Order: sequence, then C-alpha cells, then structure tokens
Amino acid sequence: MNNKSSQSLDDQLKPFVAPFRYDGSGKFHLKSHKTNEKGGLDKDKAEEILDANRERLNDFQEKLYAQDRWSLLLIFQGMDASGKDSAIKSIFEGINPQGCDVHSFKQPTSHELDHDFMWRSTIALPERGRIGIFNRSYYEECLVTRVHPELLDKQKLPPRLVTKNIWHERFEDISAFERYLARNGTVVLKFFLNLSKEEQRERFLERLDEPAKNWKFSMGDITERALWPRYMAVYQDIVRHTSTPLAPWHVVPADHKWFARVVILSAIIAALDKLDLKFPRADKASLQEFKQVRKALLEEGKD
Repeated sequence: MNNKSSQSLDDQLKPFVAPFRYDGSGKFHLKSHKTNEKGGLDKDKAEEILDANRERLNDFQEKLYAQDRWSLLLIFQGMDASGKDSAIKSIFEGINPQGCDVHSFKQPTSHELDHDFMWRSTIALPERGRIGIFNRSYYEECLVTRVHPELLDKQKLPPRLVTKNIWHERFEDISAFERYLARNGTVVLKFFLNLSKEEQRERFLERLDEPAKNWKFSMGDITERALWPRYMAVYQDIVRHTSTPLAPWHVVPADHKWFARVVILSAIIAALDKLDLKFPRADKASLQEFKQVRKALLEEGKD
C-alpha cells in the first residue's frame, strides 16, 4: 500500500479510532466517555463502513499469515451483555479460520489456579502470522478478583505476597508483559465495551423474553449487576494504569452494537495498515524451480 492510499485510509479511520483510544497520556475518566455515541452515523452507513473494512481485514489477514512475521492479539473486556460475543462474530465473519483463534476465559480450573494468574492466557497467545482473540483475559484477575477478594484465596498465593499493593503490582506485570509481546512482534489491541447500566437492563430483558436467548441468562448476572459502581471504578483503574502506546485501550461506546463494531474494526484495520504487510517474494532459486515444475506440468498435459 503506497503512502497516498495509506494516508487516505488513515484519514477515513481516524474519526472512529482516535476519540476512543487511550494510550496512557493525559488523564482518564471513564464518566467522560459516552456509552451511546454514534459518531454521526446511522445504521445503514455503519454497515457500509463495516463491509469495506471486512474486505480490508480479509486482505490484511492473508498477508499477515503469508508473511509470518507479526501476530495480532485482540483483547475484549466488558460487563455481561456488552456485546463481546456478537462483535467478534460480526467483525470476523468470512475470515479464514486457519489464521484466527478465539479463546474465551471462564472461571479458572483447579489446574489453572495452580499456575500464575497469566499462565492460561500465555499458553493461548497467537503464533506469528495469526490473529488471537481473547474474549475476557488476564485482566479478569485484576477485575472480578478485585471486586470479589475472596477469589484471591483460591489462587494459593503465599500470604506474605497478598498486600494492599497487589493490584498495582499486577498492573505493572501486565504492562511489562504487553511491552515484551510488542517487542517480539505481537500487536496488542485492547477493547473495553463501555455499556450503560440501562442498556444492560434492556438486553437482559430481551434475553428473558426471547426463548432462543434464555440460555444466555444467568442469575449470577444480576448479582454482578448490583456491583456496577464497583466494577466501573475498577475498569477505570485498569484503563488508567495499563494503557500504553504499545498496548492502548479503546473505550468503545457499546449501547449501539453497530457503532461499537465500527470502532473495533476501524482500530484493527488502522493497526494492520501500519505493519506494511506484503506477500513474500520467492528467491531466484525458487523461481527457477517454479519454471521447471511449470514446464513439467505442461509436458504432462500433452500425454
């Protein structure tokens, strides 16, 4: 992609990326980020943008896989019903599954609890040339575990290590880990789907009213909903302390699912566009071999 087309694409994407991207510079207040932002779009225009960006994503993914140098890690966090599952399904529709892996991190197993808090995520990291999607992630161990301190006991840490500084120590460890990934060719993009409490209520009611969505509902969701202010305070702390230029957070307005998808996919395309992805060129020796193979195949066709 030449500089002119790259700049043009950057200009197209910027309105849907820059306002929602936080890289740690300046102050961050979650309340200053609207949950119902539409970016001046309607649903039809948003779908046009999504279609164009899905085509770009398909092209970038092929080159990412063929070049086999970079990998892309996408982290999705958000309250229940914030739209993580549906966003992943919509954005990666039509993508070659050979080059993409999705991992959903639920309650840790006893085996996982016998390791450090990042172990189960570390073993799921994307290989070079691949896209890795984390539906929830190691950030849960600074979120749910912080809102429910009793869960920390199950991690079997030596008591002397469980101090009032443990959360900031985890923020430091995560930031160092993400810096390490970036320095080794993994592009890290993080998305917090910023849903309003009222919109969550509407989505919960929809799950209850539609039989096909009943399976998505859990009474535990209501229990966690009662802790909304605590969750928002912890999310704000996470974004403040783990946003860096190498691993920025994108605070995605999630009340309108279609606009959330525009923001997420625009951020992904903008990041991939900066990698100068290209199909590998064959060396002279390989080209000579190709000529010989081609000649043999043509001769075979004369029989």
